[in-house]
Amino acid sequence: MLFRLKDVRSELPALISLAVPLIAGELGWMAMSLVDTIMLGHLPNSSLAMAAAALAQVLFNTLCFGVGGVLLGLDSLISQALGAREQTQANRWLLHGLVMACALSGVLLLLFGFGPHLMRLMPVEVAVLDIAIPAMQGLNYGTLPLLLYFTLRRYVQATGHGKPIAFALISANLVNAAADWLLIYGHRFHVSGYSLTVRAYGVVGSSWATSFARFYLFLVLAIVVYWLDRKHRYGLRGVSREIEYQHLRKLFVLGAPAGASIFVEIGIFALVTSLIASFGRNALAGHEVALQCASTTFMVPFAISSATSVRVGHAIGRMRTGAATVANVAAAGWSGIGAGAGFMLAASVVMLTVPARIAHVFTPDPGVIAAAVPLMLIAAGFQFFDGIQINATGALRGAGNTTTGLWTQLVCYWLVGMPLGALLGFHEKMGAAGLWWGLLIALTGAAVVLLAAWRKTLREVAAGLPQRAHSM
Repeated sequence: MLFRLKDVRSELPALISLAVPLIAGELGWMAMSLVDTIMLGHLPNSSLAMAAAALAQVLFNTLCFGVGGVLLGLDSLISQALGAREQTQANRWLLHGLVMACALSGVLLLLFGFGPHLMRLMPVEVAVLDIAIPAMQGLNYGTLPLLLYFTLRRYVQATGHGKPIAFALISANLVNAAADWLLIYGHRFHVSGYSLTVRAYGVVGSSWATSFARFYLFLVLAIVVYWLDRKHRYGLRGVSREIEYQHLRKLFVLGAPAGASIFVEIGIFALVTSLIASFGRNALAGHEVALQCASTTFMVPFAISSATSVRVGHAIGRMRTGAATVANVAAAGWSGIGAGAGFMLAASVVMLTVPARIAHVFTPDPGVIAAAVPLMLIAAGFQFFDGIQINATGALRGAGNTTTGLWTQLVCYWLVGMPLGALLGFHEKMGAAGLWWGLLIALTGAAVVLLAAWRKTLREVAAGLPQRAHSM
């Protein structure tokens, strides 16, 4: 009952249909960062520029996606409401999600206000900090539109419309690339006898381009939601505007563990980045190249995990009306886990085969390439386990379980992986590679634990126990 291959095969087409546009969208999202890194990697002092951008991005992403991760609770709430054919309730969750996004943005603005003072305390080269601090402030301009986009996206993908998300992210890349070209390098234009000069802003200009692209993303998704409401008559315009504290509280209680889980996972990469910064700019730039590669491949199972969460949530919602069984829930979860792991296994082969060639795409600097290749080989080792753990987390989130992923990552990343990585990196003199071995150990452990947690959740659903999946 917990795992039937024929059920998984029958579920795969629906999962892939939803996941493909989400994958395109996530790769489009990651492409912004890739374009930024590649353009910065071709500046005259590429190691300094790449190191500063790496530090600014990882610190910003840790806070923004950790705090904003509260909105992941909408995956369960909206999907289960739609699965139970409660459209009005799904619309109400969207409204409360938008309110929560604004509140969380206010919190982030306060946190980023202290950012420059805290960054000056880091054991990082002053030249790197002098660029990274204004770059992180430039990224902060996109905080509110990013969280509003994130909220609208939960609603759009829960209604089964992945293509508009893909369009928004892919087209945002064109906006970001154009702004990067303009602001990183600077240009002079001659029009009708007039001369207009745009100065080169380097890393800071790249951060402004990213914020502008995020505002564009929010604007496109807002138009998409308005269009879908008119076309499918979802009733958004007629939904009550009353904001209920109990709804905000329910969203926060469900979403906070999911956000904390993201904070724990991204936070470990932020700490690793900060520690690697103490090894010098070449080590940090090489780390950024390897991290960009690992993050790009991760976007595919991450997108599949969003689709898995929606499919599991829909199945549990249908169980309330008698239109589905636990076999449907199991098939939705296992198909996502299998698809994510399968892709990452293929990605690891590519990383093992041509690491130097991949690194050369980012920069011609031989010092940076030499620092990146060993880390890419280690990244190849944890691809498969990363695909398993993120999709098991998505399946659990669809079932309403947002706490298991948090505790698993706290233990595996911070109590096991980080101490071992620090031991290897500093005591055993392995440098950046030692810290990355800690990441491999952490991700492997998380995959094993979360698989067991998913099996346990299915047994609880099958037994009809009063657990998180039924409390929505």
